[in-house]
Amino acid sequence: MPSLHHQILTFKKRVPLTISRGTSTHTTVLWVRWSEEGAEGWGEAVPFTIDERPQTLDVLTAALGAHRGWLEKATAWERVAIDLRLRAEGAPSGLIAAVNLALYDWLGKRLGQPVWRLLGLPATDGPLTSVTIGIAEPAAAANRVKQWLESGDVRAFKVKLGSKAGAEADRAMFTAVQAAIPKGMRVSVDANGGWSLATAIEMAAWLAERGVDHLEQPLPRGQEADLAALRATMTIPLIVDESCRTAEELVRIAGSIDGINIKLMKCGGLDGALRLVHTARAHGLKILVGCYGNSALANTAGAQLGGLVDYLDLDSHLNLEDDAFRGAELIAGRLRLSAQPGFGVSHHE
Repeated sequence: MPSLHHQILTFKKRVPLTISRGTSTHTTVLWVRWSEEGAEGWGEAVPFTIDERPQTLDVLTAALGAHRGWLEKATAWERVAIDLRLRAEGAPSGLIAAVNLALYDWLGKRLGQPVWRLLGLPATDGPLTSVTIGIAEPAAAANRVKQWLESGDVRAFKVKLGSKAGAEADRAMFTAVQAAIPKGMRVSVDANGGWSLATAIEMAAWLAERGVDHLEQPLPRGQEADLAALRATMTIPLIVDESCRTAEELVRIAGSIDGINIKLMKCGGLDGALRLVHTARAHGLKILVGCYGNSALANTAGAQLGGLVDYLDLDSHLNLEDDAFRGAELIAGRLRLSAQPGFGVSHHE
């Protein structure tokens, strides 16, 4: 029978990240390890809140304790059955993700194959991954662009807007950021639900005039009824994040959007992500794989899907000062996956 272990790890962000909902200076993760048949698979749960059921570290840890008994009587070979039972019993999606990732990593290590190969995907680096510019005063935001460019081979940017100071502050910040980004690099915008419908219509047109590739989550979760009206005015793709956690939610809004942001913590790991990928493609939608405050462990797991999606936004680990994990490396703007078994992630103290 397997054994299940967990550890809480906290990492400091090199640069605090501010979005429409607040500022974060650290990230704390629940590291889950599944040991069975001489192999150990690793997964990660990252706390997040997008609705009335916050998935705090306490919630995730308590859920692991509640399900540990039957999990340790299961086998990693029954990954899908484990996933379905966790969902049926109402486990938080972050815990489902941690267990699911650990089982995929275990399977790869047990079989001596990288996860991307087990998914039937080629040895590709996937699309460019964007790096994030948080909400800040214009000069500070422009300086963050400079820091990113100096830190690695960055080729795409995501700019967070939705400032509590209003649309004028958003425009001033974006103008400064765009001036600092080298010509030809892809720029997208994410408002994290920080705008009203009227502001979103106005800002979408303004951003389109400035060459923005796509606009993400302009309206708050709960305001999905307004997405169709907004999209009817837009000339750039409308991507949703907080408004779509599961394939069931996607089906309800698919006709009002152009794409979705899949996050492993929201949907419950790679199996949940694959359900969303296939549902989105059936509706002709674009797909972005994003992250919360993930370490290199969860972001390397997300990057395994690169061969199936249009965009990656897996940069949170690149902003960690003391990440305990090493995984996919940023090379020429893309996350280079390893051919090592499992996710190819290592841990150091």
